[in-house]
Amino acid sequence: MFGLLGPSPYSYVMKGNYRGLKDGPIHRTFFEYDLKYFCRGFKYCYENYGSLEAVFAPAASGGEVGVWDGIALFRDAMARANGGRFSKHIADPGSASACKRLNLSLRWLVRREGPVDLGLWESISPASLCIPLDLHVGRVARSLGLLDPARKANDRKAVVALTEKLRGFCPADPARYDLALFGAGVDGQQ
Repeated sequence: MFGLLGPSPYSYVMKGNYRGLKDGPIHRTFFEYDLKYFCRGFKYCYENYGSLEAVFAPAASGGEVGVWDGIALFRDAMARANGGRFSKHIADPGSASACKRLNLSLRWLVRREGPVDLGLWESISPASLCIPLDLHVGRVARSLGLLDPARKANDRKAVVALTEKLRGFCPADPARYDLALFGAGVDGQQ
């Protein structure tokens, strides 16, 4: 993908260079037409909001519910830029989805403390982040009693429940536990 975007992805998007993309594969289920969708959406966000952060920030300042509202605003902005069409690559926070990829992206962009976190965005507090929940994090959380082991779904309800439990340990940054839970899950430790 970076080979297609060149040395300045922002310039690539803003100049509309994505218009020349075809349908070729980029990675597993992500194709050039998916990249074109994202580029159109990013261009729309930059032109109408000034930045991607500005799309999320007004809603995300409202705490955990605000993060879900920010994801919805982003998803809607991306669809507006693409003729009202939604992408399978942007989860719907109005459904039961855990929105794992978007919560993970927010974690990387907002947090400053972790070894993989970029901390580029300043208008959203780490306190408002939700835990990025996947199979590994869910399994470890259940084994530690952080989630009800009888409830198997890794959905929005589980994200909210786990985030609230983690917020009890660190109200200022409940997502700080993501890497530890994920790493333990991948390693098979419980």
